[in-house]
This record gives sequence, C-alpha cells and structure tokens, in this order.
Amino acid sequence: MPAIPVPRFDQFYRHAELTALLQDFVAAAPQLVALQSIGKSWEGRDIWLLTVTRQGSGSDRDKPALWIDGNIHAAELTACTACLYWLHQLVSGYEGDATIRHLLDTRTVYIVPRLNPDGAELALLPRPRQIRSSTRPYPFDEAPVEGLSIEDVDGDGRVLQMRVPDPHGAYKKHAEDPRLMVAREPGEFGGEYYRLIPEGTLKNFDGLQITANPDREGLDLNRNFPSGWRQEHEQLGAGPYPTSEPEVRAMVDFITGHPNIGAAVSFHTHSGVILRPMGTCSDDDMTPEDLWTYKRFSDIGAKLTGYPALSIWHDFRYHPKQVITGTQDWLYEHLGALFWVVEIWSPNKEAGITDYKWIDWYREHPVADDLKLLKWSDEHCDGQAYVAWYAWRHPQLGMVELGGWDKQNFWRNPPPALREREAARFPAWLQQIALSLPRLEVLRAEVRALGEDSWRIRFAVANAGWLPAYITQRALERKTARGTVFNIHLPPGVSLISGREREIGAHLEGHAPKTSQQAFLPSRELTADRAVVEWVVRGARGTAIALSATADRAGTVRTSVTLD
Repeated sequence: MPAIPVPRFDQFYRHAELTALLQDFVAAAPQLVALQSIGKSWEGRDIWLLTVTRQGSGSDRDKPALWIDGNIHAAELTACTACLYWLHQLVSGYEGDATIRHLLDTRTVYIVPRLNPDGAELALLPRPRQIRSSTRPYPFDEAPVEGLSIEDVDGDGRVLQMRVPDPHGAYKKHAEDPRLMVAREPGEFGGEYYRLIPEGTLKNFDGLQITANPDREGLDLNRNFPSGWRQEHEQLGAGPYPTSEPEVRAMVDFITGHPNIGAAVSFHTHSGVILRPMGTCSDDDMTPEDLWTYKRFSDIGAKLTGYPALSIWHDFRYHPKQVITGTQDWLYEHLGALFWVVEIWSPNKEAGITDYKWIDWYREHPVADDLKLLKWSDEHCDGQAYVAWYAWRHPQLGMVELGGWDKQNFWRNPPPALREREAARFPAWLQQIALSLPRLEVLRAEVRALGEDSWRIRFAVANAGWLPAYITQRALERKTARGTVFNIHLPPGVSLISGREREIGAHLEGHAPKTSQQAFLPSRELTADRAVVEWVVRGARGTAIALSATADRAGTVRTSVTLD
C-alpha cells in the first residue's frame, strides 16, 4: 500500500494537483478515506468531498458527522490548506493517536477542501486575478468597454497598487519612510501628493477620469445560501436566486441529504478570529440555551487556537447598518446545526498590533500600525509582503510606480513559511467538537417469553455524546430533528401483537450539564439520555429479529434478538 502523502503546506495546489493529492490519500488509506465529487463547478471542475471514518466500524451515514469546508472565496487559499492539514493529521494519526482512533471509529468527518475550484484556479494563474468567488459573469455577461480592470499588468504574478503623482491626490509619502503612503490631512496643501490606483489596465482612457470596474465575475457564493437571501440591491453577489450557483447547491444538497451532520466549520481568510452566529440578530434575540452552547465551544476554540471568538452581529459586521447572511445562517438558522466561520491569519497580530477592532481597523487606524506592518515585512518576509515601489511604463498612464502590499500572498494568506503554523491551530478544537457530537449506543435488547409463541421484545438505546441528539433548540423549533426512531424488522412468519413496526420516541439529551438558571435544582429527568421501546410479537422459537434505532444527528445502531 502506498505511503500516506504529506501535503506541501507552504504552497497552494492547482486543481489537477489537488485532485491527485486527494486520490493519493485514498490509495494510501482506503479503510479511512473515500473520495467523491458532490457536483461540478460553473466551469465544470469536480467539487471534491472526502469522507473520513473507519469504514470497518460502520457506514459514514450511521455515525454522527462534522462537516469542514474551505476556499469558498477565490483568493482565500489557506482555507484549503487548513483542510488538508487536518486530513493529514487524521489519516497519519489513526494508528498511534488514541483520540483520533476513537474519533474515526465513532464519528464521520466530511471535508471539502476547496468549495470554489474555479475562483481558486483564477487566483493561482501565473498572471492571477483576485475575484471574490465564482468565475461566472454576474450580474451581466458583458466585458468592460471603459474604465480600470484590476489585474497583474506587468506579469510578475502579483496584483499590487499604482502610485501616480497628482497635486489633488489623497496620499503622501510618510516622512520617516517614503515607501509608506499615508492619508493627506484635512486642509493640508503645498506638499507632494499621489493617487493610489489598483494595478490594472484602462480602456478608453480620456486622460482625466478613472473609474475602477467591478469584477465581471461579481458573485459571492457565501451570499447564495437560502437563509436570509436577498437580491443584489440589498446584498451584493447573492445571485439571481438562492442556491442558483452549482457550488452552493452541491453543498446544500449534500448536507440536507446527510442529516447525521450536526456541526460544521467553514475556513476563510483573514483576520485571525473564530466567528459564531448570529449574523442577523443580537445575542439578546438568540435562543439562550443555544447561545450558551455556542459560547462554551467558542471559548474552547479560543483557548486551543489562540484566535479570539466573536459574535458576527456584535463584532464583525462590515458596516454597522449592514446585515450580511451566509453559510452560518443557513446551517444554524435553517437546520439547527452548530456552525462557525474561521478567518485564518492576522497580519496585524503578526506585526505586534494587538489593540484593534477587526473591521473598524480598515476604516481608520494610526500610522504607527502601518509602520509596524512595514517593519514586519522587512524583517520576516524579506520585504516581499510590502513591495518597494518601482518604476514601470504603464500602457495608458505612462510612467507610474508599482508597489504596496502583495495582498494574496502575504495579507489574505500567510507567507509560505507560516501557513503550516496557522493550519496547525485547529485540529484539537475540531476534534473536541466532533467528539462532543451525540452518539447513539445500544443499551439493551432482550426477549421474554409470554406464552408458547408470544414474546415481549425490549430495546433500549442511549446517547453517549455530550450534546443532545437534536444538537440545538433551534432544530427543535424548526422541526429539523426527529426523536429517536425505532424499527423492528419482522421476518416472514412473525407478526406484531402490540406496538408498531416504527416507533418515534423521545429526543435524547446528552451528558452536558443543564445550562439553565434553574441548574442548581435537582433535575426530574435523571435518565433523559435513554429511550426504551417494547413490542409483543408472535413467532416461532429460534427466529432472529433485527432491530434498529436512529436519531438523525446521533447516528444509527442495529442489533438483533432471537425468540428464545
């Protein structure tokens, strides 16, 4: 059997290379890894999903499952790296790590390393473009006929900025370091000023006016999910209707078709934070029990990863008057599953900037922060993160200077040498979430004779997980989780005297302590993690009868009894 592959964490894989790598994992560990395409991207690339579980201990669908995805946004390539890192940890650690072995024996992990292969491929071209998401033209299929199109104009594999002298420009060189461009002060005049323009080419330039064209590919796949979907005038890039895009539809179809998925994490970049719901309302309007659960796991994530855990509504809105929706709202709000977004990598923190507010920093911050970032680029990135300005003859503007931040390789994503370090933050937290999922176990299956050919069958199951079988109160409110479903599978010659072939029992609690204001009072439900069903049947002695029980998010168990 081939050796388990070791991904290159300091590089980003093109689609063909990624496909070959995932196939190598399957070849090396077929007992643990299965690979399937859950759909095709807009350009026809496979959207690969790995099912990671020990197949000898049961079907993936019979076990509670955690979903992991990455790279829904085109240039957020480290998200894919984080998925590959945990995949390698799980497969290589199965034999020697008891925690991983127990995880894959009892749970399933579904991993989609790259949900948006088209956008990532565009970002990885020798002359890259850095769009938001899918490469499908939207909202109009028209090439620009004028204005600035942002792209790599000099063919060096980077999209930087252009610095153009202009007395009406909004920027000037910093007095201590002329590489750094800082904002002109209110009322300031008489200095040397510049316009900063994204690197790109111009069409029909009149010598005076420049307008940056929006990307022809204007979709944001994270705005295409069903929950809270709104049209373009309210939410940019949302698409013509919910799940209109094949990448999103593939994810939605798979998750709704796999009710064993009780929790999910989506990797993005950047900011170095863990984000939790809600995105559409404050904590005061959340179901309290769910909020307490979210805070518990978010705090664990903050401790294990070193990333602060934040509320999207309270701490991570792009604009105080703007509400955005995405994957997190659909998975939690619609389905009642737990969900987090991880924004990998914080260049600010790396440069020693600690006292800042994540989104607000981009609107306004002290120049001292920029100097710290510039120093970090010089000392730790060989000056490649912030590129020193160099002269270049632009085809429409004449002589300009190119430089500034290399956003794709050092800002949206960590420098190559730090990518593995960032990816290594997450496995311990992901494993703790997965091991906390509800898990159905057989407690007892027994037969008692009532007469010559009549028998009472008693079947008891329990939830061995920390979380309740329904995961959240939201799932109960939305009726997306059923109680325990018991089935007796009657062979020929056996009939029911009492009971039904399918019985729907109670929702099973987990062994998490009750998070209630009344938690100090004795609980009346001392065995709420257990459920029992009884049938009376008529049949011949020695007949075997199969029994099964399912709690969608806690898995399925099967056993049999013999009439004896």
